[in-house]
Amino acid sequence: MFYCLVIISAACLYTYTKEAHFENLMIMFILFVFLIVLFLAGMNMLRKGLISLTFEKIEKRLLLFTDHPLKAFLVSIVFTGILQSSSAFMVIVIGFVSVGALSFKRSIPLILGTNIGSTFTTEFLAVKLELLIVVLAAGGALLLITRKSPFRHVGLSMIGLGVIFFCINGFSRLAVPLSRLESGAYIVNLVEHSSFYALIIGTVLTAIIHSSSACVGILMSFMDQGVVGLTEAMSVVLGSNIGTCITAVMASVKGGAAARQTAYAHVVFNLIGAAAVYPALSSITGLVAGLSASPAQQIAHFSLLFNVVTAVLFLPLTNVFHSFIMFLVPNRNR
Repeated sequence: MFYCLVIISAACLYTYTKEAHFENLMIMFILFVFLIVLFLAGMNMLRKGLISLTFEKIEKRLLLFTDHPLKAFLVSIVFTGILQSSSAFMVIVIGFVSVGALSFKRSIPLILGTNIGSTFTTEFLAVKLELLIVVLAAGGALLLITRKSPFRHVGLSMIGLGVIFFCINGFSRLAVPLSRLESGAYIVNLVEHSSFYALIIGTVLTAIIHSSSACVGILMSFMDQGVVGLTEAMSVVLGSNIGTCITAVMASVKGGAAARQTAYAHVVFNLIGAAAVYPALSSITGLVAGLSASPAQQIAHFSLLFNVVTAVLFLPLTNVFHSFIMFLVPNRNR
């Protein structure tokens, strides 16, 4: 029933946005919020379909790959890519740490890898597949109604992907009208003229909607319309990396000292990475711009490179990082 509502809502919104001129403030705001909700629903459908295709729950396999830091690092990339959510993966990791099935030290490579796995989604979003929206939705719906599990799961993922691309298209259509509103213009002006404000806005927006993918998806749409520049967009990405930690922090509240250490290690790692790259954003803008002619792909590639480089540099320092977090969050029950 839920999936039917998602499909019907997307179809109705698609029909409306083809004719709308977005002159009404309230309508634009409602559409923007609805697109975010629909995007998250699409992500949920894509994630459920991908997880089901593995035939076994990720939780049952994860612990088998944490006996070596490099193995844990690589498997966290894969599992986060399957989950399509670094937040969801971190909740699983913190759950294991909370019950003592996984030590905080062994969780650190998992934390480093999850940032890379989450960039699979942004690379997906950067591909221009607007013409396949209807094909994905229709083909997915046909597969979804079959009784055979593999086809049904593929269909669910196809519908989710179609909904995601539709939402990206919708964000693009709303980007310019929203930027012309007084409040929208104020926020866009803050982002466009201050990388620091762009960082803060990326952090806050991601923390509110609990999805860095949704934040970056909105950002890509605004970039495609020329509303946001590349340097400021990269700053938003750094902020979204920080904002996505909110879910892990919330999940660790009642999980004991080890769970808090794991959550705060995620926060500190992303803060250090953002602090290290932020001063150099202007210098690397030309390099990132040369990676692709598409603004959306530029920001997707930056997100991937940033997370790969920071994670690889941190991996050999696991012991040092573990000691640092133990100093910040001692093993004391509160």
